[in-house]
Amino acid sequence: MRFILPAVAAATVLSVGAAAPASAKQSTRHEERRVDGQISLHVSQHAVLSGERVVVRGRVRPPGRHRVKIVFRGPDGGLATTTTGAGGAFALRWQAGAPGNYRVRAFGVHNRRAGGSVSPARRLSAFRFAGASYYGPGLYGNGVACGGTLMPGTLGVAHKTLPCGTRVKLRYEGRSITVPVIDRGPYDAGRDYDLTEATKERLGFPGVGTVLANR
Repeated sequence: MRFILPAVAAATVLSVGAAAPASAKQSTRHEERRVDGQISLHVSQHAVLSGERVVVRGRVRPPGRHRVKIVFRGPDGGLATTTTGAGGAFALRWQAGAPGNYRVRAFGVHNRRAGGSVSPARRLSAFRFAGASYYGPGLYGNGVACGGTLMPGTLGVAHKTLPCGTRVKLRYEGRSITVPVIDRGPYDAGRDYDLTEATKERLGFPGVGTVLANR
């Protein structure tokens, strides 16, 4: 009998010793399943009218169902959430709010299969219709409200209330230009901006009409 008990004890020790590596291997395999996540992001348009909808789409890797947060930073930004399909793809529609420049970025939420991920930032601008005219001839050499002198090559716009130096992006017939607010005006009803002659020429604007503005 005295020989049996040590044998049983030895068998127990061996059993425990053999179980430990198996458990460690299972733990290692579980850890190996999680990989660094990757996420791509694209927007259907980079220039839209305020109120229009933009399609935002992308893909998370590795494939599978993942939660995604999409952050819109800008004058009327916000947060949207969605879940990818089994293949990792996602898509949603976002309505552009107030005019201005927006920066869009997607964040993949980490889970047991993939670590968290961040997409490259995408940019888009929301525009509004704005009445415009131009000024310059006969005024060259005069000072402007924001400081400086108006010259034939001066790029900028006049606006009644936007702070001096505010960058305004204008579009007309496929052309675009970004210029600062340098002066005050216009004071004709229905007009939001007075373009300098140089700005008018760069934009291909006829002189009086409607432009798209992001402010």
